[in-house]
Amino acid sequence: MHGNDTVLVIDETGVIKDLVSLADAGDNIESYKGILSPGFINCHCHLELSHMKGLIPEQTGLVDFVFHVITQRHFPDAEILEHITRAEDEMLQNGIVAVGDICNNTLTILQKQLQRLAYYNFIEVSGWLPALAEQRFQRSFGYYQEFKNLNACNPRSLSPHAPYSVSEELWHLLQPHFNNKTITIHNQETAFEDELFEKGSGGFSRMYEIMQLDTSFFKPTGKTSLQSYYSQLSNARQVLLVHNTFTKKPDLLFAKSQAIANRQTLFHCLCINANRYIENSIPPVQLLRDCDCTIVVGTDSLASNHSLNILAELQSITKYFPQVPLNELLRWATLNGAKALQMEDELGSFAKGKRPGVVLLEGSDGKIDEATTVRRIL
Repeated sequence: MHGNDTVLVIDETGVIKDLVSLADAGDNIESYKGILSPGFINCHCHLELSHMKGLIPEQTGLVDFVFHVITQRHFPDAEILEHITRAEDEMLQNGIVAVGDICNNTLTILQKQLQRLAYYNFIEVSGWLPALAEQRFQRSFGYYQEFKNLNACNPRSLSPHAPYSVSEELWHLLQPHFNNKTITIHNQETAFEDELFEKGSGGFSRMYEIMQLDTSFFKPTGKTSLQSYYSQLSNARQVLLVHNTFTKKPDLLFAKSQAIANRQTLFHCLCINANRYIENSIPPVQLLRDCDCTIVVGTDSLASNHSLNILAELQSITKYFPQVPLNELLRWATLNGAKALQMEDELGSFAKGKRPGVVLLEGSDGKIDEATTVRRIL
């Protein structure tokens, strides 16, 4: 953060030309009351689910939420595309400049061609049954190729959905495609996830039964979910673990040691409002800070959240963890996020040559609370 006597010099295209003292800035200075911040980075979103806003009841738990998404997401394409446009409008209005977007189809490509926001497209791959691994991989790889052919939709990666939805065979097909990529995965979003890998029981067993999946092939590892799968990510340049709602200290330390051994950068994404919506749970923010984790922020989808608004996420974090300083919160929402999406050369901070966007936090008085509002300046 820069002081009140610093002036941001920006050209007509939004590129930062300089940061100078007030005394050296000359005339034609625009002054604002509040805090100027680089544009926000939404590191985890499902833009393609925007048409599902309000369809799924709150606090169903993850298992029932996932089942609702699978069975209720199918709407006419025209209706889905209309909601995608509205959702992107909302993110623009809320000061978001870049998005880590989960893609299970190609419906968002038309909107992304407009290049109003920067996107890292995580082409999500799932398939719990070993016999379907090749089929599921080829389907997702086809989507990956379609995104590849659109320069506006780069960068991109093939990313596993979650530990409980990717078979060993599917992991093997994915791994060669992890090099130099940021790979994301939904991590320990429910307590059932660890129970599945440690004991082979819990809520996911019920989900597999509802979906009529034969899981006799699966053998519990006796270890937590994260410690069971993290080695599969060793080829990735960067790893983005999302939610982490039920992650404990031993797992955080384990993941950090593995990332160091793999010479990769590890990020932990908070989606606190989605965690409250689905599980009525709060992620262990202070534990992540105590373990010196690199934290970023996401909104998840409108199926699991009331808005796509990074400020609303920061307000909720502050409500439950008032000890987090403002400059740290803003770093999570800007520079850390830009690094996670490999966009730090352009976004995330007020540095010469970058075009990070500018947002104004008003009513903040040096902190973020319920009275704080966000306004996009550039």
